[in-house]
Amino acid sequence: MSATHPKDDAGPGGVRWIGIDNTEALRQAAYRRILDAAARAIERRRRFLIVLVGGSTPREVYRMLRGAHADWSRWHAYFGDERCLPADDAGRNSAMAADAWLDHVPIPRDQVHAIPAESGARAGALACGEALRGVGDFDLVLLGLGEDGHTASLFPGRDWGVAPSAPDALAVFDAPKPPPQRVSLSAARLSRARAVLFLIEGESKRDAVKQWRAGAGIPARAIRPQAGVDVLVESMLLPAGVT
Repeated sequence: MSATHPKDDAGPGGVRWIGIDNTEALRQAAYRRILDAAARAIERRRRFLIVLVGGSTPREVYRMLRGAHADWSRWHAYFGDERCLPADDAGRNSAMAADAWLDHVPIPRDQVHAIPAESGARAGALACGEALRGVGDFDLVLLGLGEDGHTASLFPGRDWGVAPSAPDALAVFDAPKPPPQRVSLSAARLSRARAVLFLIEGESKRDAVKQWRAGAGIPARAIRPQAGVDVLVESMLLPAGVT
C-alpha cells in the first residue's frame, strides 16, 4: 500500500513523496513503474532511454526485470554515475547491472552505454559527454539517496553541474567515499528527463529524507525535471502521521 503526498519542494514540478509500506512493496512499485515508462516511451517514440543507478535496492529490481516481457530491442541503458575502476570490477555500477539483469536479456550490446570511467575521471567524463551528444531527454532516470544527501556521484560541497550550461558529465576527483575518482552525470543532464524516480529504503536514510523535506541544500534537490520528481520511500522514513 502506498500514498502520495503533495509536492513540498521548490522547482519546476516539485517532489511527490510516495510512501511504501516495506522494502518488497517498494521494489515491486519500482519494477512496475519502469515497465510502464518503457511501454509508453516505445509506443510514442519507438525507443526507451533509461538511466540506471547502483545500490542494493536497484539490484533486486534489476533481477526482477530479467523475467519481464518487454521489447528489449528498443531499450537504451545509460548510467547516472560510475566509479573509476577497471571495466570488469564488481564495484562498478555497470558490472552490477550486467550481472543482475543486462546480461540476461537481449538488449543489443551497443545500446548499453557504460561510462568509460576506467580511463580516469577526466577522460571518462569527456568520453561520456561526447557519447551523450545528440541524445535527447531521458525517458526515465533512476536515482538513490545517500546518507549525506548525495545522489549519483554528486556530493555535498562539490560542483553538481546545476547551471543549464553545465557539461553533461562531470569528473569527480575527491569523492568522500571510495574510490575518490568517479564520473557523474550533472544535475542539469539528469534533470533533462521525462520522469525521475528516486528509490529510498533503510533507516540510514532517515536524516537525509528529513533534510530534503525541510528544504536543505542537498544534492538530491538539484535534480529538477520539468515534470517533477517521484520519490518511492519506505513509509517509516516519513514524518509521523504521514503513511
